[in-house]
Amino acid sequence: MFVPITNEPRDYAWGSSSLLAEYLGHAPSGAPEAELWFGAHPGCPSRVTGGAHAGLDLEAAIAAEGGRQPRMLLKVLAAAEPLSLQAHPDAPRARAGFDREDAEGIPRDAPHRSYRDPFAKPELVVAVTPFEALSGFRPVADAERAFDALAGIDERFAPVADRVRAGGALAWLLSGAPEVAGAVRAAAERLDDIAESLPVEADTIRRLAEVHPGDPGILVALLLHRLSLKPGEALYLPAGNMHAYLEGLGIELMGPSDNVLRGGLTPKHVDVPELLAVVDTSVNTDPRLPAEALDGAFAYRPPAPFELRRIVGRHAAPAGRAVLLAVAPAVVEVDGTGHRLAAAEAAWIDTDAPFSVDSSEAWLALDLDTP
Repeated sequence: MFVPITNEPRDYAWGSSSLLAEYLGHAPSGAPEAELWFGAHPGCPSRVTGGAHAGLDLEAAIAAEGGRQPRMLLKVLAAAEPLSLQAHPDAPRARAGFDREDAEGIPRDAPHRSYRDPFAKPELVVAVTPFEALSGFRPVADAERAFDALAGIDERFAPVADRVRAGGALAWLLSGAPEVAGAVRAAAERLDDIAESLPVEADTIRRLAEVHPGDPGILVALLLHRLSLKPGEALYLPAGNMHAYLEGLGIELMGPSDNVLRGGLTPKHVDVPELLAVVDTSVNTDPRLPAEALDGAFAYRPPAPFELRRIVGRHAAPAGRAVLLAVAPAVVEVDGTGHRLAAAEAAWIDTDAPFSVDSSEAWLALDLDTP
């Protein structure tokens, strides 16, 4: 089964007006183009562009063929501004939260709902351009040194430094305590002084304060790893990982879920109690996920029911379900039949036999979820 698919970019406010268009070679819309989805997620399903099911959304086309729906979603993500500070639940917590909010009668599309489906949302992102992100908690000693240095610049940071040293800083920073507000103001007011001794922290503060002034998430960000990914470098974000993307173009592969528990840096619904219940505050020494070199491809293999491959030549792929995005033209052979994709075209593949992709640049998302 080879089904050509397409979709339209989502215009979230943090999206870039140029990155996605430049990468896929289409004219900019003039609006933010934040994410382009390839999959059957009901929030924005891909549409079939050819064959017997042209015009249907992908979910309907797969159902018509008696196929199995994908348990993954491939995205092109283009961020010009920081995304929200967030974490995602594991599968049991997602099921429990979804059932609870259903029982409470909260509409599934309500802005104040935290659990929109009963699924986990593990995420993998691979940088296409230089990509800035926050992910996972840095060693406590590093956070202590940073906030001690800030306290030396302005005494309003001293309560935060004390909390970092005593433990429980995350919950306290998100509590709305007046000392937190004072420290957030100090971060913005003393930015030039901070940059002299803590240039990375100052850059994080600047990026966040420009878009979300006064938000306590500005200080929470300093508890996390600040990562500058080079093209081809990747992050894996398991359940409970606190993270926020800051800027850049990336390819994202995730579980097909909308469950986002936000702690700040957003005008959307913030659910601090639920976020604190799911967040993993253990130290993550290196959040990066290395790539494995294959013939004609590089594979990103997180501990999740999916895998992402960057195609850079002729590559033999395993049997199963997959989404293919051809950035450069691609020739695909599935079940003995050749197919051509032009640049920026995509397809859904479902086959019981290995297949091949030949392209100088393409992304192949493999669904490893088994019945």
